[in-house]
Amino acid sequence: MIERSDIPEDPGCYLFRDETGRILYVGKAKNLKRRVSSYFQKKGINPRIDLLVSLIREIDFIVTSTEVEALILENTLIKKNQPKFNIDLKDSKSYAFIQISHDSFPRIGIARNRNKKKEETLYGPFVSAAERDQVLKFIKQTFHLRTCRKMNRRSCLRSHLGTCAAPCTGGISEPEYQYLVKNADLLLKGKNQDLISELKSRMESYATSQEYEKALVIRDQIQAIGNLSQRQLVQRQKLADEHIINYIVSGETVYLILFLVERGTLTSKEEFTFPQSEEFLDEFLLQYYAQNRPPHELILPAEPETDMHEYLAQMRGSQVILTIPKQGEKKHLLDLAYKNLEVSFFRGKMRLAELGEALHLENPPEVIECFDISHLGGTGTVGSMVSFREGRPDKRNYRRYRIKTAGASDDYAAIGEVVKRRYTRLLREQHPLPDLIIIDGGPGQLRSAKEELDRLQLAISIISIAKREEEIYLPDRQHPHSISRKSPASLLIQEIRDEAHRFAISYQKKLRTGLMKQ
Repeated sequence: MIERSDIPEDPGCYLFRDETGRILYVGKAKNLKRRVSSYFQKKGINPRIDLLVSLIREIDFIVTSTEVEALILENTLIKKNQPKFNIDLKDSKSYAFIQISHDSFPRIGIARNRNKKKEETLYGPFVSAAERDQVLKFIKQTFHLRTCRKMNRRSCLRSHLGTCAAPCTGGISEPEYQYLVKNADLLLKGKNQDLISELKSRMESYATSQEYEKALVIRDQIQAIGNLSQRQLVQRQKLADEHIINYIVSGETVYLILFLVERGTLTSKEEFTFPQSEEFLDEFLLQYYAQNRPPHELILPAEPETDMHEYLAQMRGSQVILTIPKQGEKKHLLDLAYKNLEVSFFRGKMRLAELGEALHLENPPEVIECFDISHLGGTGTVGSMVSFREGRPDKRNYRRYRIKTAGASDDYAAIGEVVKRRYTRLLREQHPLPDLIIIDGGPGQLRSAKEELDRLQLAISIISIAKREEEIYLPDRQHPHSISRKSPASLLIQEIRDEAHRFAISYQKKLRTGLMKQ
């Protein structure tokens, strides 16, 4: 689970998930951290938002390069996942494209859906109708392409007042008209920088002669053209599927991210961590695509050590293209994947470093285990233990406990029992011990847990956190540790404690449901 303080201040999409991992809501933001934080700051204003916030157990995000890319990605994620809270809160309609047909004298217009028969070229999509209309108007006024659906002399005569090259009246030959179409195509692809330079010169000329209204019109045209050249890389006009893989090797661990692009649209990401080996990329490709169908094109930052073409083609049943881009839009997607990788994994390492410094530990705590006790009116007492590795939940090592020896509402004894059971077993099975233990509670719970560690002769760093004021306690100290509750270190401790509490409550509910059915 990602803590709010760990969310970057980049544009992108955020995904709120419930305790089962199901997506509740997808949103986009120019500043992810600011937007996500706003949900938790204004309570009691909108009951539906309050309900959404109460159900959030996990926050995920995908960083994009621009706000426009975030808008397009949001639309894709909503349509694919149909989140419960997006159905009423957001319109997930498609964004429009500019269309140029493939006729002898092509027409320009607006399309909302791709034509599978390939009888047109689409540019976009446009998330702003005003921008789309401005660009379309500019293209028509500059290159005089026709807009009529059927060519006839009467419609051409009506539209001949400076807006159409009038092919129906013989006013332009097919080669001349195709030349205009080619220029429009270059402009729509963002390749006509000479035209932008000319417009800037014209704008400056208008400004010098104090024709400010004309200068503003040219400025808007330049801005529209500039937005077109900023390619929308999260949704490209592609028919084949792609996977983009990038990775970071840190110490003896590989952090790898995989972007799934379906028909030109970035739809989701997957993240992995595993020990480094000499041919880790080859091993990952072999294992992953043994269980998942390879894409038409696989985009990588480097060539695999072995020839993967034949293996991937066999698994797919057709050819697989391996691409290692050095520039262009595919390189941009690789860089975007790398950026998401940094945000997902290495901001967590920064928080661990701050936690280690705040608690005066020799090294940042790579593995943290947290204990919580839960009961209902003194009955049904259960314990939970959650494990965090490198600042992220390690759910494979979560554990639940039915309290056996402690009294019905004796939290101190219950904490002592689960701590003793946990680390007695780790010692017996010779498993690694954590770097830091967190206890949900105050000095009393901390003292009980520490006594059990002492009996086991374990010198593991241990702290506790009291819910009311989020105070941090250290062993053998009467007063709370001097650390701000809003500091990254304290927020990380709170996040881990909240996860342990959630896990304990879910276990208690499960047991109660089972008793009710009996």
